[in-house]
Amino acid sequence: MDSNELGEKIVRALKTVYDPEIPVDIYELGLIYDVFVNEDNHVKVIMTLTTPNCPVAETLPLEVEDKVRSVEEVVEAKVELTFEPPWTRELMSEEAKLELGFL
Repeated sequence: MDSNELGEKIVRALKTVYDPEIPVDIYELGLIYDVFVNEDNHVKVIMTLTTPNCPVAETLPLEVEDKVRSVEEVVEAKVELTFEPPWTRELMSEEAKLELGFL
């Protein structure tokens, strides 16, 4: 499996994780800044939260790691939280903005 296919599988897994306060998945919300897959299928996800004191700051990154690890080809998954740049509504997909009535 090439890295593009694996990347697509990882994105599908990420789209099953929802922010508990917003009925939109974290990928469409723009909380996932980057996904890196090396040749050994080790995955690093750079993500943020809607706010630094988000109530799920402890649990959401672990849920993301578990979902990425659940992709059969993934050997290891790590999540790195960042608040640079801070999350804003502009990072949401058009679909998420529509869903939340921002369009």
